[in-house]
Amino acid sequence: MTEGEWARYWQPERLPGIDLLRARYVRHAFPRHSHEGYVFGTITRGVEDVGLPGGVVHAGPGSVVMINPEVPHTARAGVSEGWVYSTVYPSSQVVAEIAAETTAIKGTPGLAVPHVIDPHAARLIREVHRAAEEGDALAADSMLRIMVARLLRDHGSRLPARAPRTAGALNAARARAVLEERMDSPPTLQALAAELGTSQFALLRAFRDRYGMPPHTWLTDARVRRARRLLDAGTAPAQAAAVVGFADQPHLNRHFTRIVGVPPGAYQRGRRLDGPRPR
Repeated sequence: MTEGEWARYWQPERLPGIDLLRARYVRHAFPRHSHEGYVFGTITRGVEDVGLPGGVVHAGPGSVVMINPEVPHTARAGVSEGWVYSTVYPSSQVVAEIAAETTAIKGTPGLAVPHVIDPHAARLIREVHRAAEEGDALAADSMLRIMVARLLRDHGSRLPARAPRTAGALNAARARAVLEERMDSPPTLQALAAELGTSQFALLRAFRDRYGMPPHTWLTDARVRRARRLLDAGTAPAQAAAVVGFADQPHLNRHFTRIVGVPPGAYQRGRRLDGPRPR
C-alpha cells in the first residue's frame, strides 16, 4: 500500500457469514470483479467512484453503496485525498434469512438501486464495525440485521433469474465451466473457442455480455475467490497460489491485494477473530 493507506479485512468469530473491511485508500484501485455475497458500504471521508454496469457512482459521506451478488464492478478514489470507508459483506444466506423474516420478497432478494443517501443506514454500518471491534457480537449482529432489513424494505426487489437462452449465452456458461474445472491450467482463447465450436470474438462478446467481463478477467477473479476459500481453510498462501494456477506467491499477492484490498497473509490473519486489533 502507498503511504497513508491502511486496511483491515476480517471475519469476527461469532458472526459467521459476515466479513468486514475498514480502510483508507488513495492510489489503490479495485479492478473489475464481483462477489458471491452482498456488499453494503459507507464512506466516512472523501469520495469513492464505483464503476457499475449502469455507470459510475460517486459515493461520499452519508451515502450507502449496495451491490448484489455477482455484479461486476470497479472502485477507485474520486478525489485526490482518496476515501475512508466501512464495508459489510454478508453472505447470500444471511441476507436471504433477513429477507424471509422481514419482507414479502419472493425468490432471491436484491437491491433495486446501487447507491442511496441514507445517513441512518450509514451509521448502522459503522455501528456494526464498532461493536464487532469491541467484541460485542450481539450488538454487531443486531445492527447488521436492522440495517439490511431497512435497506431491503426501502429498496429491495426480487433478483431476476439469469437462465441462458441464446447459443452465445450457453457457450459463455460452458466456457465458464471449463475455466472453473481447469483453473490451474486453462486453455487459450483460441483452444477454448474451438472446443466449444465457436469463434474467438463471438465467445469474447458472449462471455462479456453474460458475466460483465472477458474470460481472462473473470478467471483472475475466480482464482482469487478460490484462494480465499483455501486461506479460510488454513492453506498457506504459497500453496494456495499453486493450487489455483497463479505462477507463484507474489503473483497471488498482487492480484489478491488488488481485488480484496489486503494481502493474502493479512486476510488469513483476520479470519475468525474477535475484538480490537491494531492497524
